[in-house]
Amino acid sequence: MLTYLRRLCLAAITLSATCGPALAAGPNNQILYSKLTQAAPELNPAVLKSALNAVQCAVRNGDRPSRHLAVIDYSQPSTARRLWIFDLTKKTLVLRDLVAHGQQSGENFATRFSNRMNSYQSSLGLFRTQESYEGTHGYSLRMDGLEPGFNDLARDRAIVIHAADYVNPQWSERQGRIGRSLGCPAVRPQVARQVIDNLKDGQFMFAWYPDQRWLKSSAYLNCQSRQIASLAGTKGG
Repeated sequence: MLTYLRRLCLAAITLSATCGPALAAGPNNQILYSKLTQAAPELNPAVLKSALNAVQCAVRNGDRPSRHLAVIDYSQPSTARRLWIFDLTKKTLVLRDLVAHGQQSGENFATRFSNRMNSYQSSLGLFRTQESYEGTHGYSLRMDGLEPGFNDLARDRAIVIHAADYVNPQWSERQGRIGRSLGCPAVRPQVARQVIDNLKDGQFMFAWYPDQRWLKSSAYLNCQSRQIASLAGTKGG
């Protein structure tokens, strides 16, 4: 019963998000949105719209465009394939697969998010991927959070994309969820190289959840140009 009520609440919040800010104006933006919704019909249109708006805001404020965009919908359970990777040039879906959330973010559903050190929670918002490397988990990908207060400590927290054996649908048969990370968006070993090779070296990743504080405060969702410019200046451009 509690799970049912929770899903009703999420649906109501998501509907509210759908009726929120429209996609940034321009025929090219509308064509991209239309093509991607056709390529990924299972992705909530409100989530995709938010992701594209955030990316377009970043580019308008000086970030270079990227070819690929990863979208994570944390309102979906861990047992769902809630990671989408798009080719923005070809307007196609590259991959849809499982992705883990942090141990302290929740069980099958992630409900708590943090930017704090040692919180073991996932973070929300717009990220820029950076260099790939060989680490404890093998081939991995570092990224920087672009949103102050929500994900800008990602590099300090070692929030990276990496392979993990616990990202396995068979775990759900025993535990009702896949395994959880220390906050990283970990993926299945079978797709890790494909995910990292498509996302390395300056692509965008967007992690969504109907968190009201983030939805109202995100400089990228609301395209607060002055705040973004100030942040860029703080980081040295």
